[in-house]
Amino acid sequence: MSQEIDTNELGESIVRILKGIYDPEIPVDIYELGLIYDVMVNTDYEVKILMTLTSPNCPVAESLPREVEEKVKTIENIKDVDVEITFDPPWSKDLMSEEAKLELGML
Repeated sequence: MSQEIDTNELGESIVRILKGIYDPEIPVDIYELGLIYDVMVNTDYEVKILMTLTSPNCPVAESLPREVEEKVKTIENIKDVDVEITFDPPWSKDLMSEEAKLELGML
């Protein structure tokens, strides 16, 4: 009998990991910054993360997606992680959480 996947618990674990990853130029985690557009998990414990960067010329364009993939893979039972970068829609300050705006003195 296969184990039932608890997508809520797994989603919370993924978000906790994402909140521990920071854009090196901005002292706010990538989740609160609004860089994560979507997180999908299938029943085979494969994760797909759709994210963006603050700009196409972002200096961490190579390393940040790799860091996201490597850290999410550390979650127990996760078999694979696919990180896809998109610029549609492009990132803007409107995507930031209230917490991020407060941290950066924008409120």
